[in-house]
Amino acid sequence: MGVRLPVERIKRIGLRGSFFLLALCGLAVSLVLLALLWQGCGAIAARYSNGGYIIGPGGLVERLPSPSPEEARLLELLGDIKLAGCIILPLLGLAGAGALFYRWKLKRPIALLMEGTRRIQAQDLDFSIPQPSRDELGQLCAAFETMRAQLLRTNRELWRQGEERKRLNAAFAHDLRNPVTVLKGSVTLLRQGSRDPQLLDRLERYTQRIAEYVEAMGGVQRLEQLPVRPAPIDSAVLAAELAETARLLAPRLTASLSAPAPGPVALDHGILLTVAENLIGNAARFGRERLEIALSREGDTLTLTVADDGPGFPPELLRDGPKPFGRLAEDPEHFGMGLYSSRLLCQKHGGELRLQNRPAGGAAAVASLRISPGP
Repeated sequence: MGVRLPVERIKRIGLRGSFFLLALCGLAVSLVLLALLWQGCGAIAARYSNGGYIIGPGGLVERLPSPSPEEARLLELLGDIKLAGCIILPLLGLAGAGALFYRWKLKRPIALLMEGTRRIQAQDLDFSIPQPSRDELGQLCAAFETMRAQLLRTNRELWRQGEERKRLNAAFAHDLRNPVTVLKGSVTLLRQGSRDPQLLDRLERYTQRIAEYVEAMGGVQRLEQLPVRPAPIDSAVLAAELAETARLLAPRLTASLSAPAPGPVALDHGILLTVAENLIGNAARFGRERLEIALSREGDTLTLTVADDGPGFPPELLRDGPKPFGRLAEDPEHFGMGLYSSRLLCQKHGGELRLQNRPAGGAAAVASLRISPGP
């Protein structure tokens, strides 16, 4: 316990401070060992005579016996040991301090970073790196973990966009197949000299339909590339704009609006209005008498709920979510791009779009956007 506590304290110190502290401790230990070495060598040397003279009581001079050749070599060796100890022990102390510094401060962070780098090189981002300490290497591990998490989010978003693009292209190709077939058949009839009076009307109608498909496809691609530019705006202004949008898009429905207390929020004004127009326009097509709009805020999320008293969303839409070029039996000419584009916009703004049927009847679309407090 007494050893573990200093180790934990050293782990909380910065790299420079911990290395300096360990170096001091290593030198202190080496000095203690050097003192013990000198003391031991002195005690051994004291057992043997070094020769010379000694002045006794009364001024009597007495000659000491000279050491034998073996004793002289031993005394010389003891002197060499003391001299070598003055060099070797401090070096060993510094080496021990360096070894402890590597073990306590460098080994685990370096291993974590190397393992993380290896897994990223192998395109494996499904892991996490802990912060082993509070020093510079610990902060580097934390920064590495932040980078890994951001790469993972980016990869997942790119994968989602790629899958979404595949579904979009498949839906686009599928829905164009029938109009193209009709056009080919009409061209064949024209070449055969057909006098069908509806032939030109059919050509014009299906040509316009293909043009609308192409425009819808281009609109989705523009949405995917649309930047998000948050700017401060008061929630009271948003409430007023929602009320005006409901008046213009759903004039036959009785609309009610609830909104939070006035206060600034930071969001992309255009994205919110586009989502609101899509949801209110969708409710206006299917609602019977009432339209309910609720704007609420909780933490860093602004939620827009648009509900109607119509037949509700079909089960496949609730199960699979909005899809591009998805048409309902009740409205076969509508491409279903409103809910799909609203979902894209909510995701770009850090939120989501949820569709649900209310227990009392009717449908509710709940769009959430990530916001930040205004200045």
